[in-house]
Amino acid sequence: MPTPSIIGLIPARAGSKRLPDKNIRPLAGHPVIAYSIAAALQSGIFAAVMVSTDSEQYAAIARYYGAEVPFLRPLQIAGDLSPDIEWIEYTLNRLRDEGRDYDCFSILRPTSPFRQAETIQRAWQAFLAEEGVDSLRAVEKCKQHPGKMWVVRGHRMMPLLPLSPPEQPWHSSQYQSLPEVYVQNASLEIAWSRVIFEERTIAGNVLMPFFTQEYEGFDVNQPYDWRLAEELVASGQATLPIVPQVPYPEITFH
Repeated sequence: MPTPSIIGLIPARAGSKRLPDKNIRPLAGHPVIAYSIAAALQSGIFAAVMVSTDSEQYAAIARYYGAEVPFLRPLQIAGDLSPDIEWIEYTLNRLRDEGRDYDCFSILRPTSPFRQAETIQRAWQAFLAEEGVDSLRAVEKCKQHPGKMWVVRGHRMMPLLPLSPPEQPWHSSQYQSLPEVYVQNASLEIAWSRVIFEERTIAGNVLMPFFTQEYEGFDVNQPYDWRLAEELVASGQATLPIVPQVPYPEITFH
């Protein structure tokens, strides 16, 4: 049976509010999106690596580093509250109309710069080896356990997870004694394209975990994250994918 085809999709809208222009913010000499493009291309698993953006500048940067940007994302699906299903559905439908069909797609968010080509290869092999799943999603063990989280209503609060035994509530237990809980990170997602076309969802109903290692799932979204990422690179604790191009010459920040 032939290996299914897969497209790598890198979302990079320009309207970030928490950290303006975070997708092209420089890290160790290159705009951060360059590392996701490099890892995707070097993984060798993708029939195409494509950036979805609403910005001409972002598109130019993405093309410089080797990604395709055949069209811009419409502004009506590039807002703060626009769900992923909208831009992925739009992209895959546009490509299908042009005769470009892919069995699977992967979402590679540019704010995970320490994801390596090997990370992507490992996830793809795990996905192919698992029967009966709709998608794969990167997860890591929770550092802050939801068993110790609360919902506050005025001057009262209640546990977020009302599942713990009354004789030993989770909020009063040691972390080591709590059930293992995992949180998704932004490293990567893989899914069969049919979940978009048949179910209009990006994940389907049957998901498998992909356990990221070390800093593969590290996400840079706020100033603190960037300072930490720079320290991790400088100290050698984390390694960025190798980018073969010289740094993009001019980037305008808003």
